[in-house]
Amino acid sequence: MTHHLGLLRTAPLQGETTSSLICRIASRYGLEAKALQSCWHWRNYQPGHTGGGARADAEVLLNAAGRQLLAGLCGVKEDVLARALPSWARKDAKLPAEEDGVPAAAWRIGGAVAGPVAFGCRLCAARRTGTTGRVVRYAPLWSRVCGRHGRWLLDADTDQPLEHLDVRHLPEVVAAQRRWAGVARRAVRAGAEPERVFALAHAVVARWWEQALHWERETIWPRRLHHVAGGDAGSDLERWRVVGRDAVVFPEVVAVADALLDPAMAQLAWLDSGAGRPRPLPSDGMFCRRLGERAGRDWLGPLAAADHGGPLIAWMGSVIRRRRVAGGDSRPGEAGGYDNDPWWLRQEHQPVTMAAQLRVLGKEKKAPGSGKMWRAAVPAEQRTLITRAIESAEEQLLQLHGIQTGPTADVARQLLRTLRHSAALIENAWKRTALVAANAGMPLEEVAQWAGMSADTLMNMLAAGQEDGG
Repeated sequence: MTHHLGLLRTAPLQGETTSSLICRIASRYGLEAKALQSCWHWRNYQPGHTGGGARADAEVLLNAAGRQLLAGLCGVKEDVLARALPSWARKDAKLPAEEDGVPAAAWRIGGAVAGPVAFGCRLCAARRTGTTGRVVRYAPLWSRVCGRHGRWLLDADTDQPLEHLDVRHLPEVVAAQRRWAGVARRAVRAGAEPERVFALAHAVVARWWEQALHWERETIWPRRLHHVAGGDAGSDLERWRVVGRDAVVFPEVVAVADALLDPAMAQLAWLDSGAGRPRPLPSDGMFCRRLGERAGRDWLGPLAAADHGGPLIAWMGSVIRRRRVAGGDSRPGEAGGYDNDPWWLRQEHQPVTMAAQLRVLGKEKKAPGSGKMWRAAVPAEQRTLITRAIESAEEQLLQLHGIQTGPTADVARQLLRTLRHSAALIENAWKRTALVAANAGMPLEEVAQWAGMSADTLMNMLAAGQEDGG
């Protein structure tokens, strides 16, 4: 079959996955993708979603003979393919030695090969290649806008049907991508990696996004979300909040990244900390107030300042510690360790991906007795109390790392006191959680099973808790 192919040239698109190119070649010749894939000797099975169906972000790695075969099939020189396809020269232990003349291929998941994988704009691909069809390419979040067609291109690793969101009437989303190019250059001049700056800003804003459901004054994000949902997210709001998050918050992510690179903002954080006379960060500090203004929300400052367990306060802490090492100098000090690297994003601060959120959402919908129902019914102030109790316990446990010096007996006593306090805070958090779960209608037997106690014991505990005011 292969000697009939290669007559029609199929050019790769910049950043395209090898798997996507193979599918486009097959389409060009009127073949099923599987028919063309049979030209290679496959070393493993194509990855799929848990519920069935092939993954759009599946990637293909080829040995030397396999790459030569692909070049012949699409009628393009190997050096052109090497420049366009990020996975072109990647190795895989499953593939035979390079001197083996058998065209071989191995399946991988794109995200593990060369970074985030997204759908390409079909209209742009058709304009470039003259053919229609799906395109999948490697693309970080800051390059997801197709300005020509007003599309936000979605992650390709998810089990959902949409390839893009309509942002034609959201000029601020399109403009943010142009603005990011300047912010990235500023990061390089400041000695920071643009990818890390973006990741931290995205974590900060994604955390705001989770909190924004309870922000009475927030009007910008709901408007954008309803737009990308086709006019009204309606009864499917929870799913749209997952699918639309990155597009909706993109302008604020760029604005926060820009602000965190501004030396004047670092100076405000330093002043808020008491400068040479250390003090706790105030709830009405200048830094958070100014950051809220730069994000287009002059009321956001106190809310951002109150999020003690989040990535923003962690960034401020790193900046302040580095400044103290430098003796208050505006230039950052050379303080060692991850905690003193402002752009180090802790694992617990990394935003949950769209794919992971959709999996959780799917499981919750299949299990109507799960936590989703009672979480929706729990009043916002109760959720806030639970969150604060957990964060207080978290902070206490983190303090244990600093209790390492002094006489052994003193250190042991301090450790035990801190542990006792942490245990009390954790117990308070789970009791509150159990109480609101039961009050929200979750079956008592399920709550008891979760709490690891009998229903009678739980009932007595809840009754005592209600008598004490919860």
